[in-house]
Order: sequence, then C-alpha cells, then structure tokens
Amino acid sequence: MSVAFTKEDSAETAAETQLPERPISPHPNFVTLSGLKALELQLTQARADYNVASTIEDVNERRRQMASPLRDLNYFTERLHTAQVMPEPATGGRVAFGSTVTFARDDGRVQTYRIVGEDEADPKAGSISYVSPVAKALMGKSVGDEVSLGPQALEITAIS
Repeated sequence: MSVAFTKEDSAETAAETQLPERPISPHPNFVTLSGLKALELQLTQARADYNVASTIEDVNERRRQMASPLRDLNYFTERLHTAQVMPEPATGGRVAFGSTVTFARDDGRVQTYRIVGEDEADPKAGSISYVSPVAKALMGKSVGDEVSLGPQALEITAIS
C-alpha cells in the first residue's frame, strides 16, 4: 500500500473524529433541582460512553467512537460548572422560573407548561425554556392577565 493512501486515510479519519463543540447558550444557565440532577446523569452517561469507546482496539474506530462522548463530556462539564439552581417559585401569585402555567389561546387551545432551564426544556413533555418567547411573555404575570405573543393573545388561567 502506498504511503499516500495511508495519509489520505488518516486525514479522512481525523476529519470524522473532530466534531464541532456543542454550542453553549449565552444566557445564564438557570436550572431546577431536577434539571441539575439530569445534567449530572447526562455527564455520567457521557463518561461511561467515553470509557467504553476508549477500550476499542482499532485506533481509527476508537477515535470515531470517542468523538461524540468527548463532545458531550465537554458540554455537560461546562453546563454543570455554570448551573445556577433556582429556588422553587412561591405558590400562586406570579409566573416565575419553575412555575407551571396554564393559559388559553385565542383559538381555544388550552396549554400547560412548566418554565425551566434550557437543557431541561421539552415542549412535548410539558416544559419550555425560560428564554422562549412564550415564557418571556408570561414571566411576572398573574392569573387573569392577558399577554400578546405576536398576533395571538394568551390568557393565564392557572399558576402552580
């Protein structure tokens, strides 16, 4: 085999193993207590995945398999380092970080979301990030308040 092929193969392999870093949000890393625990669990899983990949004998395959866990290790280490656990919101009153808010839209839909940190947000599971447009519009408001979100109006019907 020619040396040129070996170098080309090495360059290909290097390109495959250099994944871009996961972007870190410029916003403060506010988290709920459960969000902090989830970040810790994800960091533990990334470490485990990295350790498993590091045992692969073939050096090129090892590099490929370690790339994603290494990127996750870097991301979750940074997110845990900057995490700011927010206190549970006061009951009732006003919408705050950690509140669960139910609101009615103009079109009759009623939705309920918990306002959480960016890494723990999952709209399908009923949580949205505190930096999302909906959460920003709802923050500080009370039951009965109506907020505009573009052409729509949202009326807060419950806060817990």
